Amino acid sequence: MKAVGYTTSRAIESPEALVDFEAARPEPQGRDIRVAVKAVSVNPVDTKVRKRAAPPEGETKILGFDAAGVVDAVGSDVTLFKPGDEVFYAGSILRQGTNSEFHLVDERIVGCKPKSLSFTQAAALPLTSITAWELLFDRLGVQPGKSVDPRTLLIIGGAGGVGSILIQLARRLTGLTVAATASRPESQKWCRELGAHAVVDHAKPIKEQIEQLKLPPVALIASLTNTDQHYKALAELIAPQGKFGLIDDPPEFNVAVFKGKAISVHWESMFTRSSFQTPDMIAQHHLLNDVADLVDKGVLRTTLDQTFGTINATNLRRAHALIESGKSRGKIVLEGW
Repeated sequence: MKAVGYTTSRAIESPEALVDFEAARPEPQGRDIRVAVKAVSVNPVDTKVRKRAAPPEGETKILGFDAAGVVDAVGSDVTLFKPGDEVFYAGSILRQGTNSEFHLVDERIVGCKPKSLSFTQAAALPLTSITAWELLFDRLGVQPGKSVDPRTLLIIGGAGGVGSILIQLARRLTGLTVAATASRPESQKWCRELGAHAVVDHAKPIKEQIEQLKLPPVALIASLTNTDQHYKALAELIAPQGKFGLIDDPPEFNVAVFKGKAISVHWESMFTRSSFQTPDMIAQHHLLNDVADLVDKGVLRTTLDQTFGTINATNLRRAHALIESGKSRGKIVLEGW
């Protein structure tokens, strides 16, 4: 089968940073399903793994987490899917990735593809939807429901993949006031179109901008990018007894700045359930099915922004380069072989 991977960690400008190669078609066993991959999207975690995690000598690592496709074969213990089912999912960080014609994934982290979306549109959603959903409802403890919530959720990096879903979930499924940050006019417009009540520029002092808006107390903060640059100012801004959630890997982060206000700090990693085979691992199956249902009902929309052509090394290098530039918006998807 066709696949794209790497043997050594290189800068994305190198032609060998990602290469096309042929791999054996994997055979599903146990609770694994084999998916014929139709479309994939690229996430910041793809670039981080490529740069930081060289595979063992002689092996080729296949990247890719988000995928949409058709179930091709199933393991002996599979009960949730059958061949021919259309699915979408975000995979496991401990296994080979989705940048291959056929891919094995545990059925418990797979959802039924939204019927109203193409494979390309659906591939944009899984990883960011899981991350945003778990961050909002599991980590920050927000209760879904449209009753009025007298708090503001501030999203740092609202125009990125996770932010693009988080804005929609918070605006459409909760009574929170939703504020987001974005630095470029087109990114700010994107956040407003997704439902943010207010948008401020994270390239300027955030606290002063938020105070001028006279919003309800900022009791919840979702820091999705550059947490090390913003967290001290956010500690001054956040309401006492609030909750601070983050998903990135800040090189410097001192939780002591939150102590005086009794702020709880929550890290979200959507790979935790699959990596540790937690008892509630199947929650991601249910979560993705809920997302698909919300999409089909018109409550949520795909966050696809650009398509980069067929799935090959050249196009994936382009996608990695754009994400590393920090100028991407929404999601980048590649489709077909």
